[in-house]
Amino acid sequence: MPVTPEALTANREVVAWLGVLDVSFGPDEEPWFTIDDIESPRQIGSDGSGGTFVLLPSQNVLYVSSEGRAGIIAENFEAFMQLVVARPYWLDILKFSAGGDLVEMRRAADALEATLDNEDDLNEAREQIRDALDLPEPDDSVGALYEAVAASDAIVRATDGSPFTTLFNRFSIDNNPILRNAAA
Repeated sequence: MPVTPEALTANREVVAWLGVLDVSFGPDEEPWFTIDDIESPRQIGSDGSGGTFVLLPSQNVLYVSSEGRAGIIAENFEAFMQLVVARPYWLDILKFSAGGDLVEMRRAADALEATLDNEDDLNEAREQIRDALDLPEPDDSVGALYEAVAASDAIVRATDGSPFTTLFNRFSIDNNPILRNAAA
């Protein structure tokens, strides 16, 4: 059975486990952004930092941050769930991508994984979600994230009409002593 937003939200246990990964699937709120050529964006969830997940008509999953960044992060909802479960710190991978460098993103992913605080809780959440949704592990979650963001063509605008910028940020893990040491 394919993983869909409806199937996911019907499973209260999975929704609860996703809270460990900082993802919620609550009711839609009034959008604070627009997407060019899309009349009514279908918001499917949010994260703890105020960002919103949107399922586009193409079935791509778009992330809109509260800081004015946006981009497609997965080719479909199942790929989105695979990303969130495999790399719950996916947004930090993009933050430390050195402007969209795949090698830097892989370094960031390894360093971030090495610095997880509640590893036991996180690993239990990963296992429970994968089992409940019959969700396979992705072959290359960092590569898929890179490809999705690099190919992102959705134009998201703030309510004043100004366009959001890419999700790739200019930092590398070398800018962060904790991550730099974790990568050593």
